[in-house]
Amino acid sequence: MNLFRKPIAFLLIGMTLLSCNKKETAFSDPLITNRDTTVNPADDFFNYANNGWFKKNPIKPANSSNGIMRIVMDTINEQIKSICEKSAKDASATKGSNQQKIGDFYASGMDTIAIEKAGLSPLNTEIKKINEIKDISGLVNTIAHLQTIGAESAFSFHVGQDDKISTKYALFFGQGGLGMKQRDYYLDSDKRNVAIRSAYLGYLKTVMQATGEEETIAVKNAATVMKLETELAKSSRKLEDLRDPLKNYNKLSVAQFNALTPNIDWKKVLPALGIAKADSVIVGQPEFFKALNTTIKSYTIEEWKTYLKSSVINTYAPYLTKDIEKQNFKFYYTAMNGVSTQEPRWKRVVEQTDTSLGELIGQIYVTDYMPKGVKEKLLEIGNNIRDVFASHIKKLDWMSEATKQKALYKLSKMVMKLGYPDKWKDMSQLSIDRKSYCSNVISANNWEYKDMISKYGKAVDRNEWVMQPQTYNAYYNPSNNEIVIPACNIIVPGYEGRMPDDAILYGIIGGSFFGHEITHGFDDQGSQYDEKGNLNNWWTPEDLKKFKAKTKLIVDQYNAFSVLGKHVNGEATQGENIADLGGVVMGYEAFEKTAQFKNKEKINGLTPEQRYFLAYAYSWMINRRDESKINQIMTDVHSPEQFRVNGPLSNIPEFHKAFNVKKGDKMYQPDSVRVVIW
Repeated sequence: MNLFRKPIAFLLIGMTLLSCNKKETAFSDPLITNRDTTVNPADDFFNYANNGWFKKNPIKPANSSNGIMRIVMDTINEQIKSICEKSAKDASATKGSNQQKIGDFYASGMDTIAIEKAGLSPLNTEIKKINEIKDISGLVNTIAHLQTIGAESAFSFHVGQDDKISTKYALFFGQGGLGMKQRDYYLDSDKRNVAIRSAYLGYLKTVMQATGEEETIAVKNAATVMKLETELAKSSRKLEDLRDPLKNYNKLSVAQFNALTPNIDWKKVLPALGIAKADSVIVGQPEFFKALNTTIKSYTIEEWKTYLKSSVINTYAPYLTKDIEKQNFKFYYTAMNGVSTQEPRWKRVVEQTDTSLGELIGQIYVTDYMPKGVKEKLLEIGNNIRDVFASHIKKLDWMSEATKQKALYKLSKMVMKLGYPDKWKDMSQLSIDRKSYCSNVISANNWEYKDMISKYGKAVDRNEWVMQPQTYNAYYNPSNNEIVIPACNIIVPGYEGRMPDDAILYGIIGGSFFGHEITHGFDDQGSQYDEKGNLNNWWTPEDLKKFKAKTKLIVDQYNAFSVLGKHVNGEATQGENIADLGGVVMGYEAFEKTAQFKNKEKINGLTPEQRYFLAYAYSWMINRRDESKINQIMTDVHSPEQFRVNGPLSNIPEFHKAFNVKKGDKMYQPDSVRVVIW
């Protein structure tokens, strides 16, 4: 469960001395200045809290959104840019050192003359392999090979912890191979999706023409790719159906997998994936592979070659010539997300350098940009929230004592990985130079793939991180029963040089940060895993029935929300919605224990309660383009930001009291439909 995170900002560590300066500088409190007081907070708290900022800060042409996340990410990108440029200028960097790899990767991405001169040549080896396919055996082996360089074609594959035996790694096969990623883009008949399909066909045509095809042939081949991907989409599960870990866990022997797909010999495919020997696999969606078995033969080898060429070029389009990169941007950013202008090249290359070499950049980032004591302070807040969560579980009136004890035990065993890892990955086998940007990306993808498959057959390393300290994100991993919070999540724009009050700390760090991630261990998915990270029902039948009745209420509530005529998918988003609600509640209860709350201390005319809920809304101060909003509803398990604020707060009596929400107001929820889970 890689859970999308939001902004937090420079805040805790290293700021205390500055905040004690007697010569106080002028301070513009974001909780005051971000508001739009023309909006009734009892009707739309999200816009009441944030629309003042949105009015003064329109979305830039190069972005699909604007807000607190963009502010923080721009700060981080500038810091990483400094690391990249300094490394690129270091002529004394030893070959194989972190500085050499970072500097050469970044320099290769900025060398547009070399990129233009190279054309498609960095992909010559892959295209040659595709052209040499003669039969189904060669086809499926080439599909497997493309997985090793990050070009996911026909299906998805990865090595991960076995959901039922979390101490072992397993081989996972799932649906995939879609250029537009989500099945509904191929199948929905509404006007917007019809237009996107038309734009995708146009993009595929340019991809084909990049290989030297004449326009008429390129048009024909683009239609072939669209038709083949639509077949894959038809047998793919919907977004909400991918949320059930039990239904998407189907362990088969390799022989059983072969029997399911007689046209695909997995005993030969596995070695092509780098797996010498395996006795079983976990198949997420058996019906997809059953359909793929038919599709393998119903399309000619030449048609499959066309599809694979488009797949590999599409994967690496952002690292190729200006024309190819532009067409890729035009479809994925403009058509799908409404962005009209590309980010400056340095920013695109910085982000890719961080994506490919984040483990190396992270080591420098922690030293250069993270103040001392980050881990300790995050752990202090995390433990405070965990204590509140435990107290809350004990008070639940709908859960039996037997299930409470198991929930408390799971909570007590939850691991918190905070800041940055104690041990960094060894990337010494990765070779990077300044010759080819695209080749460097391929090498990094292949290194990452080899690192992944090297785990198979070994003991699970529960100390491993899958995010870097400079990654503005966080996650709960049910297989390890752990939350992981990278160091940069301590940044709060507007509070530089001062210590935020407790309402800010608990509304953002406590509620929408720790409380949110901890609650993921008890959402519709996380609740199915035990304290050791195994899929294992620890609920009594009666308690599980009550829990599902409560989660149905939140599904129904979010199904009623809509944007631009498109309804939120309450089933697909329920895990995040449960975590948002739990996080706000836990953060508030922890805040009640502070001196600021107990003393009813007002700041800038706001009560402690009002500041807490405004701080929570600040953590989701994100404004999106219309296209991005629709894309989010179709592809994301997170609700649009306005509902991540208005949804949970409408269920909280303390919020109603703080902002005088009463019957007839849009934020009002009567007790009969108010959602109370954790």
